[in-house]
Amino acid sequence: MRGETVTLVERVKSGVDPGGDAVWATTETPVSNVLVADGDQDNLTGSIRPDGITVAKTLYFPRAWAYHSIRGASIRIDTVDYKVIGDPRPYDGGMKPTQWNLKVQVEDTRG
Repeated sequence: MRGETVTLVERVKSGVDPGGDAVWATTETPVSNVLVADGDQDNLTGSIRPDGITVAKTLYFPRAWAYHSIRGASIRIDTVDYKVIGDPRPYDGGMKPTQWNLKVQVEDTRG
């Protein structure tokens, strides 16, 4: 089994401006060998979003990826940016049955 390459898009603090406010930069890091599984696709209901849809996917990051929190990040699959849900943590406990140890759920809402 072999995964695909996705792009991890994160905002990182790159300094402070003269007024003392944080200056943010966006980084894009390719991550290879990520398994991508389609999740649920739900139509949004309600009068304010009659044409809306939410698409969810589940990604499995490889053990080789140097883990750090990706809360608030996006992951680009092909040309679509999906928002990371929550703050995923790697599996632990000494078991290493596969090459992948981090389950990341993502979503994109349109319409």
